[in-house]
Amino acid sequence: MKKTIFITGASSGIGKATAKYFQDRGWNVIATMRSPQKEEDLTKLDNILVTQLDVQDPGSITAAVKAGIAKFRKIDVLLNNAGYGSYGVLEATPMEKIRRQFDVNVIGLLETTKALLPHFRANKEGVIINISSIGGKITFPLGTLYHGSKFAVEGLSEALSFEMEAIGVKVKIVEPGAIRTDFAGRSFDFNNDESLGEYQGMVGKLLAALGPLLESASEPEVVAEVIYRAATDGTNQLRYTAGADAQQIVANRKTADDATFLQGMKAQLGL
Repeated sequence: MKKTIFITGASSGIGKATAKYFQDRGWNVIATMRSPQKEEDLTKLDNILVTQLDVQDPGSITAAVKAGIAKFRKIDVLLNNAGYGSYGVLEATPMEKIRRQFDVNVIGLLETTKALLPHFRANKEGVIINISSIGGKITFPLGTLYHGSKFAVEGLSEALSFEMEAIGVKVKIVEPGAIRTDFAGRSFDFNNDESLGEYQGMVGKLLAALGPLLESASEPEVVAEVIYRAATDGTNQLRYTAGADAQQIVANRKTADDATFLQGMKAQLGL
């Protein structure tokens, strides 16, 4: 019997690359996204169900899970991939944007996970893979919201792994580095107020640093390969880095104390 993966945020980037990667290896794929009517590539592939899901809409989560089970009978892996990055000056960020960052990156992830837990519990097996980031291990200036949400993903995933042992489910965290996706485009929300002059030097230097960082980014297929390994290796390994830059950054952070790391980050950005 073919195995099935349920993916959130499958319309582009890591989610879409992962859908194709698993499908190419004989898996059934439930590719969920906010606007499935706009999807043209995945709908042409066999064994892929493209269906609507907005992680901020609990009803759509329930409906997508039901549709996936009705189509393929069993879901083996959940990939919580939907998310975006909110950066900028906290003082200039409206509260509705602060709430949305955590609603999408954290609450939506938890809501989707909860929707699948009864299915996993009944089957006494399953794998939950949560997309974090090197931004869940280190921080950049002006990333209060994004890093806060990804640090939350790291913590909730680690804690969840304990209770999932009771129902035979494994929890995995994938930490990509810079990936060539639309993260800096439609998935990037930057907040600023130029009248807050004290912050503008930092704003300019951070934005200037983004270009070179993204030029050396890995392709999303690099992450898809790591996700596949996490889904199929059968181990209790919790964390997986994706991309050469991620491996180096995470290793460096482990060896540096807070003062050394923070000073190094400021020096790198010229702050």
